[in-house]
This record gives sequence, structure tokens and C-alpha cells, in this order.
Amino acid sequence: MILVIGDIIVDEFVLGDVSRISPEAPVPVVHVENIERRLGGSANVIRNLHALEQPTAMYGVVGDDEPGQWVHTRLAELNAKHDGVLTKNNGRPTAIKTRVIARHQQVVRFDYEWIKPLQEDIQADLLEKIKNKLDDAKAVILSDYAKGVLTPAFLERLIPLLGDKIIAIDPKPNHTHAYQGATVITPNLQEAAAMANMKSINEDTHVESMARKLHQELKLQYILITRSERGMSLFDGHTCHHIPTAARDVFDVTGAGDTVIAVFTTCLARGDSALEAAQTANRAASVVVGKVGTATACWQEIDSY
Repeated sequence: MILVIGDIIVDEFVLGDVSRISPEAPVPVVHVENIERRLGGSANVIRNLHALEQPTAMYGVVGDDEPGQWVHTRLAELNAKHDGVLTKNNGRPTAIKTRVIARHQQVVRFDYEWIKPLQEDIQADLLEKIKNKLDDAKAVILSDYAKGVLTPAFLERLIPLLGDKIIAIDPKPNHTHAYQGATVITPNLQEAAAMANMKSINEDTHVESMARKLHQELKLQYILITRSERGMSLFDGHTCHHIPTAARDVFDVTGAGDTVIAVFTTCLARGDSALEAAQTANRAASVVVGKVGTATACWQEIDSY
């Protein structure tokens, strides 16, 4: 089993078509044809792990509202353990990102969220529930969307609790130093640059310098940096492996980072080398960016790509 801890978000997609500009302002008028919801944020990692037939347990917080109830229902449908998803009625709503998409292009996004850090009693409750499940876990994914769950104070208590488990983190730069003690972080190029306090230059030698600096400062086993059209780079403490993208078409990069960390962690947990895991994750990312919205990739799609 893989435990996923972090900020749960509901991804909402308003899908339609555009045929004219509004007479009220120079903006497109979207004729809405359909509205879809998907698990997003850290919960999108659960979706990706489910596509890989990997047992999971989710830990986080939702509001005492209809979207929060929907999250519990959807997690149950995916057979994910979700008693670690705490429902709170303290005014904290379930985070929602609504994207308006017309003709496969995102027109606008608006966010409904609360980003204040979790209260001490909620942190303690989460830690206790995580502790009770650790014996069943092969690995733990910390999915940090900076919405108040994985604060530095919480991470400083959580990471030592996880012991020798594989700990993979999808990071945020403002929490950089709280990630010490993890197995791997999977930032994108911009995040890695900010974490290393370096320029965001998408060249092999520069990316390697960023990876080496982060590896040394955070004492991690691996650094996996995703680089958009340049693929990804894995630093294993000795060598920096640059893996070119396998993507044939790119429609939507939403959630691709969740796919990368889900596949990479699953591969490490089953005994693959870090390089094998990164190569598989690279193919998986190539699959999902060829789809619209927060998509997933199953083993058949990954292996045939």
C-alpha cells in the first residue's frame, strides 16, 4: 500500500464551445455543454495510483460541504482507504479549482480555497491516523500544494515518523528546508530553480547544478526534475541522467506531475532502480499530456508508449 498525504482539491471542468465575443467586454462567450469533476491536488495522485492497480490510503482535510462529501464518495469508488480524510466544519471549505475549457483550450480558471495552516488539534489527529497505518505501507507520497496541510511544522513532525519508508515529495519552494530526510523530491524546472535559488534555465548542465545543490542541501537520495519539452533529469547522488521526453502530442499538462510521482514511487516500491523508475514515469507523463484535463495512465498505455 502507498499512503498519500496532502492538499485535497476538487478539479472541476466547465466544457463548451466558443463562437463569438461578448458585446459587454472583449472576452469569449463559452456555451456550456458539460461540467465534469475529478479528484485533484493530492487526491489526483490517488487516481494515478488506482490506474496502476496500486492499493492506497488518502490523508488530508475537506470541508463539511457537498464537494467534501463527493471526495469521500469518489475515493470509496476507487477503493482507497479514506478514514484519514478529515471532514471539518470550522469554516474551511473543500478546495475547488474550476477550469473553463473551450475547443480543448483553457479560457480561465478560478479557485475557491482556504490556505491557512491546519490547527494543532487537526495536525495531531492526522498524525495519529497516519501512524496507525504505517505498518501496511511500502511508501508514502507527500503532495504539497501549499493549501495548509503540509506546513513546515507538520512536515518536521511527519517525516521522522515515517522511518525508513520510501518518502516521495511533490514540493513547493517555500517549504524547501522542511523536506530534509525524504527519499526523493520531484519538482518541475521552475520549482527546482526557486528551491536552489538559481535561474530557471532549461539546459542540461544548469539543471544538473541545481540537482546537485538540492541533493547536498537536503540530504536526499534522489532528485527528479521535470523539464517540460526537455523531458526530465534524475540525479542519484553520483550521476545526472537526462531523459528526453517521449511525448508525441501535448494537449494539457494539468496533473502531469502527479502522474510522475505516482509512477516513480510505485516503481521504486516494487524494486525498480531509480533510473528505471524515472524512465517509466517519463513515458507515463507522455501519455497523460496527450489527454485533456487531469488524466491518468495505466500500465498498458505506459508499456506500449
